[in-house]
Amino acid sequence: VQLVESGGGLVQPGGSLRLSCTASGFTFTDYHMIWYRQAPGKGRELVALVSTSGLTKNYPDSVKGRFNISRDNAKKLVFLQMNDLKPEDTAVYYCNANSIYGPSEYWGQGTQVTVSS
Repeated sequence: VQLVESGGGLVQPGGSLRLSCTASGFTFTDYHMIWYRQAPGKGRELVALVSTSGLTKNYPDSVKGRFNISRDNAKKLVFLQMNDLKPEDTAVYYCNANSIYGPSEYWGQGTQVTVSS
């Protein structure tokens, strides 16, 4: 089982980044896909969730209207499009797969996003 994130980096405030997560080794369509983030000295925060079909998406107020999560079930990919980035979005972003059938989940290794001028 693997979840591999990519697309992080340094961006100026107001800029955009697109994170990708490539999944392998499990039945992708049995899992909700979630992006979390963790800033230095803070707990892990859910920033976006997409259901197995891709039709249902949830976001916290902190990113609503700026972030968009999507998935490609045929290619086993999950994306997080992040627009109008703010310094407070700086964190390590993690891809998570959460089974709809029980307490089974997988994590990626994380990708750093830094928003700074």
